[in-house]
Amino acid sequence: MRRFAAALAAAVLALTVSASFAEKLPEPADRVPEEYTRPAENGGTVEKIGYPSRDYAGGGAEVTKRAVVYLPYGYTEENQYDVLVLCHGSAGDENEWGFTKDSSIARNIADHLMEDGAARPWIIVMPDGRSGGRGENGDIRPFLRFGEELRNDLLPWIDAHYSTYGTREHRGMAGLSIGAVQTVNIGLCECPDLFAFFGAFSVTRSVYPAERIAAALEAAGDECPVLLFYSVCGQQDKTAYASAKALAENLPGACGQLTADHRVWQEVPGGHDFSVWYLGLYNFLRLAAN
Repeated sequence: MRRFAAALAAAVLALTVSASFAEKLPEPADRVPEEYTRPAENGGTVEKIGYPSRDYAGGGAEVTKRAVVYLPYGYTEENQYDVLVLCHGSAGDENEWGFTKDSSIARNIADHLMEDGAARPWIIVMPDGRSGGRGENGDIRPFLRFGEELRNDLLPWIDAHYSTYGTREHRGMAGLSIGAVQTVNIGLCECPDLFAFFGAFSVTRSVYPAERIAAALEAAGDECPVLLFYSVCGQQDKTAYASAKALAENLPGACGQLTADHRVWQEVPGGHDFSVWYLGLYNFLRLAAN
């Protein structure tokens, strides 16, 4: 009886959070304000970390994985923070989003949005998204096996070393290109109990079909509502536009869990590049504000 009562309470809370979030969902912007690409007055800090993991795509050997962690301005252990796992592309690594650079546009965007109160004060975690570390060029298996590392190693390490809420309603996952595929295939389908907010920027053809995504979310049930699924792609993107548009068109009919209030598709002028991905990050952080 106690388990049933706890499950019912969790479901009611999830539906309450979902309803309140829907009322605040803004329209996505079509560009990043120019002033947001320049340094903010109050900027966050960036750390490089190493955490213990295993080679889930190979023989299971113990490895030390790398990640870059952004802490919002004013971070303190006295408060709790949301966590965003931000993934890179197939040719990149934990540094691809550029947060460690003095001239980082992505970090400037995050700083400004949090400074203005237009975004949650996220801890942004940018890992090397290959299970076991760097693999062969063109081999996506290490990317697709990253879910085990994410669940077993990365998130527990982050929760143990930083002041986080540690619950799905306070976690998001987003990424560019193969990182967008990871966001859908791993975050949305394998780990809906860990994340509630999802951002897919230029998702490529390795993404699961809409029917498989719908089945995974249906199996997760009402206790794991999706509070945001935002996807964006450049109209001139020869790598990702066809797959991203097909996913956006097919998901609504296949998946009742992704309501119109929480599902946003955006296509903009641009290719497979950071002009689209910076906009994706900007809009994701705004849309996920609650």
